[in-house]
Amino acid sequence: MKPVILDAEGNPVRTWAGGGFDAAATGTPRTKSWQSSSLSLNSLLGNGGGDTLRGRSREAVRNNPLAARAMEAFVASAVGTGIRPLPLVEDDDLRSEITEAWEEFAEECDADGTASFYGLTATACRAFREGGDCFVRFRPRRPEDGLSVPLQIQLIESEQCDSYKNEKLPNGNVIKSGIEFDKLGRRRTYHMFRDHPGEQIFQGLTYDTVEVPADQIAHVYHVVRPGQVRGVPALANSLAKLYELDQYDDAELVRKKIAAMFAAFEETPSLDQDIIGSGYHGTATSDSTPLASLEPGTYQRLPPGHSIRFSEPADVTGNYKDFMSQQIRSIAVGTSVTFEQLSGDYSEVNYSSARAAINEFRRVLTQVQSNVLIHQFCRPIWKRWFETALISGRLSLSAELRRNPRRAMRVKWVAQGWDHVDPEKEINATVMSIRAGVLSRDQAIAMRGFDPEELDRQIAKGNERQEALGLSFDTNVKAETSQGQEGVVNGNRRDLSAA
Repeated sequence: MKPVILDAEGNPVRTWAGGGFDAAATGTPRTKSWQSSSLSLNSLLGNGGGDTLRGRSREAVRNNPLAARAMEAFVASAVGTGIRPLPLVEDDDLRSEITEAWEEFAEECDADGTASFYGLTATACRAFREGGDCFVRFRPRRPEDGLSVPLQIQLIESEQCDSYKNEKLPNGNVIKSGIEFDKLGRRRTYHMFRDHPGEQIFQGLTYDTVEVPADQIAHVYHVVRPGQVRGVPALANSLAKLYELDQYDDAELVRKKIAAMFAAFEETPSLDQDIIGSGYHGTATSDSTPLASLEPGTYQRLPPGHSIRFSEPADVTGNYKDFMSQQIRSIAVGTSVTFEQLSGDYSEVNYSSARAAINEFRRVLTQVQSNVLIHQFCRPIWKRWFETALISGRLSLSAELRRNPRRAMRVKWVAQGWDHVDPEKEINATVMSIRAGVLSRDQAIAMRGFDPEELDRQIAKGNERQEALGLSFDTNVKAETSQGQEGVVNGNRRDLSAA
């Protein structure tokens, strides 16, 4: 039988069993102060935890340059100029009609009238990265409003969903952090404040909640744990370090400022009025402590018994740069951006290190693009727009497609292409991949953020215009042989296999 070890008060002491997990030990000196929690993420975010995180995240982005840069760099890379749809319907005419109708909607879809669909995508990305969530509300419009499709979308910040509303309803539904679920776990209702609870500078706003049906809302947030119903700000694991590092950097800045000042202290035997009056001509504080100043060329004679002591503040420590660099690297890891993006320091970058860092960063980005921005933001908006366009008559389908409209609704979303680290090397690698059959030309073009068919039309149109005007450029290369190994450049034949 295993012996029970008691403490001084007679309570059993939890001990570490040899051979187990070091991180599971609770009675060793290394782990006795290690506190952890097995609560669900919903519980950790509930009862004000999520609100505190959001508030501190927003404050950091407002005032901390590292936090602001981490947010801007991620959003700019994930969205750029926009994530664009490429309809996959086979009918060329219908595909062109769908694309044209979508671009009209993209220009007028914002209910606030401040951005296009692509601008809203960037705002939504920033919103869920900074605050944990972004809610998209579909706003049907009347035909007389003059829109190409009677639909607009409105972005709502995370604070407007009542995260303190948690209860079990008589009908068996459950409300978790302002989101109501039915007995099968399906989202039914969002409990939203009519106005943003932080809008306190305006009069007449109401802060009661309304129930918004779930089919009118698209919820955008990064799911990191099963069963998670609300999002976590992207800065959550770096906020404490950002806060303390900012204080440290400010202290070093003040220390350096003081060190640059030529400050002096006058030591006097007493503050006797006779001594002060005998040679002192400065001002004094409220407690009669005399104050003086030094000016260029000043020769100050002091009264008997007085002496001067100059301040010698400690200078910035010699490892300041290395220390700050290491802390910024840690924050970069926590915020999913590269050190160079966060710090703006590219002094130690070469092609190999830059390529390795960018590849890892792009894998994180493509995961967020696919799982969050496309799946939770672009896809539901496209579906609602397509259905509304059919009902309003902006789009028309053949009898075959009307029986199965999902075939016409299929779409591929393409983000802005990545910039080349080394254009010559990367373009040559792409050409080799296409020739080897491991990558299609359409795939290569889509990776650059372009519509392959639109690009082909532009190239054909440009070639026709050049030929009509009698122009010839090095870029106008045409394959001539059946093997595709030769071409003509400015009338000169060359072997393309060496390109």
